[in-house]
Amino acid sequence: MKRIAIQGELGSYHDIAARQYFEGDQVEMVCCSTFEEVFAKMKADPTLIGFIAIENTIAGSLLHNYELLRESGTTIVGEHKLHIEHSICCLPADDWDTISEVHSHPVALMQCRGFLSRHADLKAVETEDTAGAAEDISRNGTKGVAAICSASAAEMYGMKVLENSIEDNKHNFTRFLVVANPRKADFLRPLEKADKASLVFSLPHEEGSLSKILTILSFYNINLTKIQSLPVIGHEWEYMFYVDVTYGNLTRYRQSIDAIMPLTRELRIIGEYIGR
Repeated sequence: MKRIAIQGELGSYHDIAARQYFEGDQVEMVCCSTFEEVFAKMKADPTLIGFIAIENTIAGSLLHNYELLRESGTTIVGEHKLHIEHSICCLPADDWDTISEVHSHPVALMQCRGFLSRHADLKAVETEDTAGAAEDISRNGTKGVAAICSASAAEMYGMKVLENSIEDNKHNFTRFLVVANPRKADFLRPLEKADKASLVFSLPHEEGSLSKILTILSFYNINLTKIQSLPVIGHEWEYMFYVDVTYGNLTRYRQSIDAIMPLTRELRIIGEYIGR
């Protein structure tokens, strides 16, 4: 039995993605209100596996999650990409002519702006979670209020779907990371088959410092798939760089790390895993 800490309720996109990733395994979801709570529970119970969103093709990167990941000391052991499809649902007794509000997570509301603008009579209300919005309406029997969530969450909480696929962009995907205590990491992914790594480092505030790193990675045939910079608090114009790379040769990858290490500050490998 794998116990997975997720942000959100059962039926949330974290829940759906985690079950897809661990398909065939027995899993128990540990539902958390915030990403901070996910990492706090993992710290209290090292056997827990974390499953966190890190970026969306429309909303972009979840910047705070990069910081939480680095500070937690956990290791990335996998990733999963989920196609996000939003539905609007309500109590079975309600319908279009009886609802006046729609509740959901702010990111989901943002991803459905076009739909909401065509239904200007609906007041958008932010909540902590998409599935949680549906669960609250169902549990409390709140009439006149709809939720934006997944169709599976609507079914789970006995809600009626008014319309499916209401997201503005149909190419809406979220990338999730699977994270674990370092001592548990080797049991969750075959390191010898890893072809992707996530690194974090800072650089001296010198001309060409980032260019040197990129040149070395290119020399070793390391493919840079993502780079995200975040300011170092208290150090003006200094940044932490979060970098994802893919590689086809483990030896060359190791050599590239050895080559860039003297040029960086606080270089850490925060995950080596199989890219999907």
